[in-house]
This record gives sequence, C-alpha cells and structure tokens, in this order.
Amino acid sequence: MPATPALRPFHLAFPVRDLAEARAFYGQLLGCPEGRSSDQWVDFNLFGHQIVAHLSPQECAGASQHTNAVDDHNVPIRHFGVVLEMADWHALAAKLQAANTKFIIEPHIRFKGQPGEQATLFFLDPSGNALEFKAFNDLDSLFAK
Repeated sequence: MPATPALRPFHLAFPVRDLAEARAFYGQLLGCPEGRSSDQWVDFNLFGHQIVAHLSPQECAGASQHTNAVDDHNVPIRHFGVVLEMADWHALAAKLQAANTKFIIEPHIRFKGQPGEQATLFFLDPSGNALEFKAFNDLDSLFAK
C-alpha cells in the first residue's frame, strides 16, 4: 500500500491488569493525555494516536514474550509504539532512563550505516505489553530496503 500524504491516527486496544497502574504509566510517565474512560477501559493520546487500555488481568497473567532476532537483539514479536522525531526520541530515552525504566533493549542505533538506520528502544508496561519507540535521521528511510 503506498504511503498516504497525510497519515491518519491509528487505534490500538490492548489488555492491562490494572487501570490505575495504566494511568500512572501511560498518563504520567509517558505523558499521554487521557481521553474517555469507563471502569473497564481508558483512552490515551499517544503522540496523536488513540490507544485504549482495556482491563483484562487474566489476559496479562503469565503472558510469555516471544521474540525474533533483529540486528543481534531479541525483539518482542508483539509490540507497539511510535516513530518519533530524533530530538523527541532522545528526550523520551532520557526520561525513561531517569525513571529507572528496565529496558528489554537499551536505547541504541540499529542498522548503523545501512538503509533504515534508526534509533530504537524497547521496554514493557506494567502489564507486560512491549513498546518500541524509534526515530530516523531521514524519515524517508522508514521503509528503505
């Protein structure tokens, strides 16, 4: 599918074990403004995209994290995140490091000197959902082969 000139926000719903914990993580740590909510779910604005934390502790209990090898790292197969501007990626990495976030994959540059070179980092939310945030010096290399 060709790139669309104006990207549309995506919508992603995912399970969490506790809504207060999700509010603290997504709202306070990541700085995502909260939208609508109920006693079963909470909408968050993740850099202009709608993510919805649905209360489902049974789905989070004992979830295993399957991985694939990518550039000498074990990348969680199920993950989500946002491609940020490089300055925003550095600011987020510093904020997460200052909060003593336990990274699955520490902030680093992947595919150095190759097509698709990118800054990336991976970590888990309190419910075990894997998140990746990345950035490119040249956004045109997002889909480079």
